[in-house]
Amino acid sequence: MLRTALLCVLLALAGYAGAAWLTHDFQAWTAEGSRRLEVALAPVAAPAVAIDGPGTPAQPLSQLLGDGRAVTVVDFFYTRCQTVCLSLGSSFQQLQAALQAETAPSGVRLLSVSFDPRDTPADLGAYAARLRADPRHWRFVRGADDAQTRALLRAFQVVVVPDGRGDFEHNAALLVVDQRGRLVRVFDIAEQELALNYARHLAGRGAS
Repeated sequence: MLRTALLCVLLALAGYAGAAWLTHDFQAWTAEGSRRLEVALAPVAAPAVAIDGPGTPAQPLSQLLGDGRAVTVVDFFYTRCQTVCLSLGSSFQQLQAALQAETAPSGVRLLSVSFDPRDTPADLGAYAARLRADPRHWRFVRGADDAQTRALLRAFQVVVVPDGRGDFEHNAALLVVDQRGRLVRVFDIAEQELALNYARHLAGRGAS
C-alpha cells in the first residue's frame, strides 16, 4: 500500500514537472502558444534566404526586413488557398486600410510571403491585384526556391503540411518583425488591431 502511494506521488510529480517544462511553467498550453512565448522572450533574426516578387527585386529576406526603415507585419500564404488564407487576406486588407487612413506615416508595412513553390511572381501580382493591395503599404514575395522557403519556414516555426490533394494545411498568424529584421511577436489573426498597435509602438520607439 505504501509503495503504491509513493509510486503515485512520484508519477504525479513527474507529470507536473513535464507539463511545466512543456508549457514554459504553464504559460503556454499549445505549440502555437509556446512559439509566441519563445519569440517574445528571444527574438528570431530573419534568415538570409533569397526572395523575390512583383516590384521586389531578388534579395535576402533579412535585407528587406532589416533595412531600418519600417516595422513589418508578415503573414504566410499561398495563392491557391481557399481556407485560412482568405481570412489572412481579409485581415491584411483591414490593416492596409488603417495604414492608408493615417495622417502621417507610422513606419509600418505589410508583407505576405508565399510558401507554395508553384507561385510565380505573376501569380503573386495577380493575387495582390485581386486584394487591391497598395504596394506602398503591402508587398508580396516568395522564396527563390523550395530549399530557401523551407529554411524560412523553419526559422519562423511556420508549420506547412501538404494535404495530398495539392493544397496545404498551415498555421496562420500575424508576425511582427522589427526594423532590425527580428521576429519579435506573434499574434493570432483575430488580433490584427493588437498587432498593428504593437507594430506602431515599435516603429515610434525606433524612430525616437
